[in-house]
Amino acid sequence: MTESEEIVEIRRAVQALCAEFPGEYWRAKDAAREYPGEFVDALTRSGFLAALIPEEFGGSGLSLLAAAVIMEEIQAAGCNGASAHAQMYIMNTLLRYGSAEQKAKYLPGIASGELRLQAFGVSEPTSGTDTLSLRTVAVRDGDHYVVNGQKIWTSRAEHSDLMLLLARTTPRDQVASKTEGLSIFLVDMREVVGSGMTIKPIRTMMNHSTTEVFFDDMRIPASSLIGEEGKGFRYILSGMNAERILIAAECIGDAKWFIRKATDYAKERNVFGRAIGQNQGVQFPIARCYAQMRAAELMVHHAAEVYDRGGNPGEEANMAKMLASEASWAAADMCVQTHGGFGFAEEYDVERKFREARLYTVAPISTNLILSYISEHVLGLPRSY
Repeated sequence: MTESEEIVEIRRAVQALCAEFPGEYWRAKDAAREYPGEFVDALTRSGFLAALIPEEFGGSGLSLLAAAVIMEEIQAAGCNGASAHAQMYIMNTLLRYGSAEQKAKYLPGIASGELRLQAFGVSEPTSGTDTLSLRTVAVRDGDHYVVNGQKIWTSRAEHSDLMLLLARTTPRDQVASKTEGLSIFLVDMREVVGSGMTIKPIRTMMNHSTTEVFFDDMRIPASSLIGEEGKGFRYILSGMNAERILIAAECIGDAKWFIRKATDYAKERNVFGRAIGQNQGVQFPIARCYAQMRAAELMVHHAAEVYDRGGNPGEEANMAKMLASEASWAAADMCVQTHGGFGFAEEYDVERKFREARLYTVAPISTNLILSYISEHVLGLPRSY
């Protein structure tokens, strides 16, 4: 797979940055459950988090493929891009559907690092991935909207200045189509935290900085609305495709890290007077994971190219996310098996990355829902839910 000089240079630059944040840094953050602010700041200063922002607003104006390469290399270096990846895929909605005034107001600050756009308020405790059944409501009141409801799994909310929020603005029983009546808002969290918005952390098996967010008569300016009222679900669909492609790229990076880690260990570890990597029982699982990863990598690149050409990569993005997350998880399991007992020791970083990799067959969309999408929208089978 031949890459352009631009992509090759991006890989080199990300690798150099990540070298400043070795395993010791991530182990300390993981143990203390702390947000890796220094790492995110370094990514911001380098311009990587502004990759998709047009140059006129202070960004790099790169393609989604380039953004995917950035996220892949972060993971391949043993770092955790989940601390910052939302800014990449949330950006799509603002770029495509935001007004000229909204772009001028927020994009320069996001590009410079003055503002962080890291929180995406979509999932709810009662609806999960059934987005059309969400219950958070926003009611117009003069020059404001009043928001009531709750979101869950809103990661990085404590470390973000802005939130992209999906809420119902027209009751479900009053719209002609179930996809209507949802609206997108860009919320300035600095103005509402403690005044209508409450954030509560959720401790999980990995250091993911996720939260639940409560809205109690939260008042936001009507100018927070992105695009047309009631069209929000359609707006976020393309953003979800970008999200899946970027997270799929992260999974490829994780798989590469696990494969390299296992390969190096298999060469160095001697048992019964020989390197364990000399045994086919150790070789073959590593080789199989490598083949699985390369196949998934091709789909990720194909999905990004379809997106960059302006196409609708629903099929490609979903398949890329499923195949890449499965390749990553297979490589994670193989890496632990290759290391044996040492795979469970913190100092090798395998167990940390193992926990982090497990997330992506579940989030941001589960494998079963991807299979349902392919069954219905690609193969034409009857809808199953």
